[in-house]
Amino acid sequence: MLVTVLAFLVTIGVLVVIHEYGHYRAALACDVKVLRFSVGFGRVLWRRMHGDTEFVVSALPLGGYVKMLDEREGVVPPAELSRAFNRKTLWQRAFIVAAGPAANLLLAVVLYAAVNWAGVQELRPWMAQPKAESLADQAGLQARDEVLAVAEIGGGVAESADDGWQAIRSMSDLQWRFTQAAMAGHDLRLQVRQNATGGDEPAQHGVRTLTLPLSRVAAAEVDAHLLDRLGLMGPYVEPVIAQAIAGGPAERAGLKANDRVLQVNGRVPTDAAQLRQFIGASHDGGQVKPIQLKVLRAGQTLDITVTPSMKDVEGKQLARIEAGIGSPPAMVEVRYGPLEGLTLALNRTWDVSRMSLEMLGKMVVGQASLKNLSGPLTIADYAGRSAELGWVHYLGFLALVSVSLGVLNLLPLPVLDGGHLMYYLFEGLTGRPISEVWLERLQRGGVAVMLTMMSLALYNDLARILGSH
Repeated sequence: MLVTVLAFLVTIGVLVVIHEYGHYRAALACDVKVLRFSVGFGRVLWRRMHGDTEFVVSALPLGGYVKMLDEREGVVPPAELSRAFNRKTLWQRAFIVAAGPAANLLLAVVLYAAVNWAGVQELRPWMAQPKAESLADQAGLQARDEVLAVAEIGGGVAESADDGWQAIRSMSDLQWRFTQAAMAGHDLRLQVRQNATGGDEPAQHGVRTLTLPLSRVAAAEVDAHLLDRLGLMGPYVEPVIAQAIAGGPAERAGLKANDRVLQVNGRVPTDAAQLRQFIGASHDGGQVKPIQLKVLRAGQTLDITVTPSMKDVEGKQLARIEAGIGSPPAMVEVRYGPLEGLTLALNRTWDVSRMSLEMLGKMVVGQASLKNLSGPLTIADYAGRSAELGWVHYLGFLALVSVSLGVLNLLPLPVLDGGHLMYYLFEGLTGRPISEVWLERLQRGGVAVMLTMMSLALYNDLARILGSH
C-alpha cells in the first residue's frame, strides 16, 4: 500500500509540475508576469519567491495552476499592462495555453526513449494454446507459435503479403499491435514459427503466415479484456508442476516439483493453461472425479491418480489439485539504440495520442464502452504495480499517463486548455473575443461535463476493485 501511495503521489507531482512548467516557461518567453506557480490546491504548505513568481506547494495534490497577471482578474498597475496575459497577441496567448499539454507530450517522448535505451525484460511473444473456437484458434494459432512480425490489412494499410511488416520483440508489443488493429477495424496478418524449445532458431525456419480477423471485433469490445475475447491465453508456459501445496491433493497423490504432465485422462495438454483447463473440468455436476495423470520425472514416465477438491473460482465450481502449475515464462530483453529508441518513442507517443482520441470519440458516439474511462484509483493501482516491477517499468507507466494528461487537456472543453484554444480559434475567425455571457455558460457546461466524466471514472475504478467489471 505504501508503495502504491508513494508511486501515485510521485506520478501526479511529476506530471503536474511538467504541465504547469510548460505554461510557465511559455509565459516568460512571451514576457507575461507569472504571479504564482502552484502544485496542488487549497491550503499552502510551502512557499518561496523567485523573481516575480511565488512558488507554492498546496495541501491537495491532485492538480496545479499558474496564475498570470491579467486585467480580468484584478487591477493591473499601468506600468505593467504590457506584461498582462490579456494584452498579449492571439498567437502568444494560444502558445502559452498549448505549452502545458505540449510539455506532457514531450515528457512522454523522453520517458519512452529512456525506457527503450535502458532496456527491459519482457515476456517473449511465444503463444499458449488459444481457446477452442475462438478467433485466434480459427486463425490457426497454436501452442508454441512465436510471433515474429505483424502487418495490418485493410483501409489501404497493407494489401499484400510483402507490405507493412513490423517486427515483434515482446508480448506487450504484440498486445499493442492487436489493440491498434482492433481499434482501426483492420485484420492483422501474423508471421509465426513453431518454436519447440524457446531458443533462437533461424527466422526463416518453419515460418508461416496467419490472418487474425480483428475487423470482426466491435469497437465496444476493445478494452482490457480484448485478448480474452480473441481467445489468447497469454505466453506459452510448460505444463509442469511448479509446487505441490503441503497437504493438498497433489502432494497426497505423490506429485512433485518439476514433474512434466504428459497426459490428463488420456488427453495431451499443450501448455500450462490447457493443463489447468483439463484439471478444472474434471468433475461431474460438482462431484469430483479421480484424474489419471501421466507424468515425466527424471527421465521416467509415471502414472499417478489424483482426486481433486472443488473450489469456488469467480462464482464457478472448478476442480483443483492445489498445486502451482507452469514453469516461468520465457523472457527477452528489449533494448534499442539511440536513434531507433528515439524514433520509436516519437511513434509510440503519436500512436497512444491518436488511439486515446479515437477511443474518446467512440465512447461519445456509443461505439466504445464507457468502462474504458479510468480514474485516480486505477492510476494509483497501476502506479504501484509498475513501481514494484522496477524503475524502467515505472517510467513506461509515467509516459503513458503523461500522454493521457496531454491529450485530455487538449479536448475542446471550456475548463481545459483545449477549450481556451477553441475560444482563441473563434476570436481568430471572427476578429472578436467570445462574449462574457457565453463564456460563463460554456464554463458551467464544461464543469458539468468534467464532473460527469470524473464520476463515471471513479465508478469504473470502484467497479474494477469490487470485481463488477
